[in-house]
Amino acid sequence: MQARMTNPATLLPEAVKGINALYKAAHSAGVPTSTLELVHLRSSQINGCGACADSGARAMRKAGETDDRLFSVATWRETPYFTDAERAALELAEYATRLADRPDPVPDHVWEAAAKHFGENELAAIVLWIATTNLFNRMNVTTRQPAPQHWG
Repeated sequence: MQARMTNPATLLPEAVKGINALYKAAHSAGVPTSTLELVHLRSSQINGCGACADSGARAMRKAGETDDRLFSVATWRETPYFTDAERAALELAEYATRLADRPDPVPDHVWEAAAKHFGENELAAIVLWIATTNLFNRMNVTTRQPAPQHWG
């Protein structure tokens, strides 16, 4: 697959500054990086963003994430590899990514499950990171940004 254009975020320097600020804010609230990366990977899988799914999984592996967890993010409900807090964050990511799929996009039970594990600032960071991931996904999918080829 060939990109339709250079990634829009790299063409507009002010966009890069804004995206970097969102990244920094989301990663500064005390949510474990592994939780944010799981959320990023799951949202990217849902949105079909190969570039983000690839880079996210590779970054997680480099940070020491296990293959068992990486290979089962899409099936997190059916596998034993995730904590209750991670499961709540993954469920929130799925609902917040698929907003048009139901009349009540993020039902109370989903929010309340996440709120059992995360404080308000941490929830703010997770929601911000889901939204930022969806921003990345929409730019990449729309402009057909490919995942890099890795050999070997």
